[in-house]
This record gives sequence, C-alpha cells and structure tokens, in this order.
Amino acid sequence: MKLGYAVQLWREGGQYIAHAMPLDVASSGATPAKARAALAEAVGLFLKTAQEEGTLEQILAEAV
Repeated sequence: MKLGYAVQLWREGGQYIAHAMPLDVASSGATPAKARAALAEAVGLFLKTAQEEGTLEQILAEAV
C-alpha cells in the first residue's frame, strides 16, 4: 500500500524534525534528508502496528 502525506520540516537546535500530517507521526535527524528517512520508517512502523492491532481502517478514515 502506498500512502501520500504532507511533511512539515523544521530545525530545533542541531536536529531537523519531520512531522507527517495528518497521521501525527514525527521523527528527527541530523539533516533534512535523514529526518525524512527516519519519518518514513516511523510512518511504516506506525501503519504496520495499526494493521496488526486492527485499527488501520479507522486511522486512515480519520486521516482523510
């Protein structure tokens, strides 16, 4: 499954924060590219866990 999402990216101190909207998942990295890569991994794990817990459909419906 492919899921598109908007990403907010900003710098806090020495780290870049990447936030996936509207899933409300965030991660960070030393560079913008590393923050986006960490976010992609976090979103994948979030969705995998939601599927295992049986809440994926509800999360996707709320994200629309």
